[in-house]
Amino acid sequence: MSGDALAGLCVLDLTSVVVGPACTWRLAQYGAEVIKVEAPEGDLMRGLGGLSPTGEHSGTFLHLNRGKRNICLDLKQPSAREVIARLLARVDVVVANMRPGALARLGLDAAAVRTRHPAMIHCLITGYGTDGPYAGRPTYDSVVQGASGVAGLFGARDGRPAYVPMVVCDHVVGEIAAGAILAAVLRRNAGGGGSSLEVPMFETMAAFVLQEHLAQHSFDPPVGPEGDQRLLNPRNTPLQTADGWISVTINSDAQVRAFLAAVGREDLLGDPRFATVAARARHVKEWFEVRGAGLSGKTTAEWLAVFGAADIAAMPCHTLETLREDPHLRAVGLLVPEQHPTEGPVTAVRSTVRQDGELPPLRGPAQPRGWDTRAVLEEIGCSPGEIKALLAARAAVAAPGRA
Repeated sequence: MSGDALAGLCVLDLTSVVVGPACTWRLAQYGAEVIKVEAPEGDLMRGLGGLSPTGEHSGTFLHLNRGKRNICLDLKQPSAREVIARLLARVDVVVANMRPGALARLGLDAAAVRTRHPAMIHCLITGYGTDGPYAGRPTYDSVVQGASGVAGLFGARDGRPAYVPMVVCDHVVGEIAAGAILAAVLRRNAGGGGSSLEVPMFETMAAFVLQEHLAQHSFDPPVGPEGDQRLLNPRNTPLQTADGWISVTINSDAQVRAFLAAVGREDLLGDPRFATVAARARHVKEWFEVRGAGLSGKTTAEWLAVFGAADIAAMPCHTLETLREDPHLRAVGLLVPEQHPTEGPVTAVRSTVRQDGELPPLRGPAQPRGWDTRAVLEEIGCSPGEIKALLAARAAVAAPGRA
């Protein structure tokens, strides 16, 4: 099954908030054993994004930390760092998104860890890398959106910068990091040894922006303005219908002809400005004026039927309220009701990747802080006396009822 692809791989998760947990969630979906180390005060994400009835989990924390074991340690205490040293002897991969200086002070940077464990795959997800003038600066998703030009793209299109209203950089970079780890696992399995990986958010997102928007400045000398002028056109937005909004994209010459016929603009079928991809690129402003006009005469459902018959890519522009009721998502079961052991009835989001027609199993729910502390301490050889001392000093914390 696709969910067993990483069975036998053990990951030490030293991450918090979104970018790191998104990475390790993906590894857990593929069957890796992920041991999340959480500070006694808890992952900041537990309190962001809407609290649960108990106040222990936010919805985002629930979704990004399922399928992981949870051990709660105070890494400021030497005895907790000794526990980490024992864990390092057991795991295959370390993933961290602390600032590089903090990681080094704990002796958990790549150089220190791989000196003791040369076969380790160590992945550091950072805001700005470990070299360059921004190294070590704090950051969050919105700051990276601004620094990388993502927010500025809205300014180029709409006249003022704006943030994508989700932590898009965290999700993208988390997935990139998971892919880098999988490549490193393949390399090690082929005899290439361990790896020290570094995934900087700023550079990664800046590369995404520039791959699309260097555009005509990709050439020396430049042959036109920077930016994909289609994507930056103010009319490059969902289109208003009689009762809502619809998302439509028309790129090929055949699609354009079908669109013009569908919207009753047969008079433009012979217009040389719109006849080819190159012509539309030269006349992008005029083309988007045509594309964005004349849809208010029919409802979204009526336009979907028209465009569907013409084989034009079009879908309703969902709101948060309507997205979860989308008939396709309901039919394929993207949202799964389940019973959480401490939160009661919750809605889970299943994996979207199929292998050989199968989805990986829905991993166990995200756990309270320290849910697996005692079990993991026992597995790495801590004696009952050592466990008692760690818990008494609060160097380790176990969830209530599991101490």
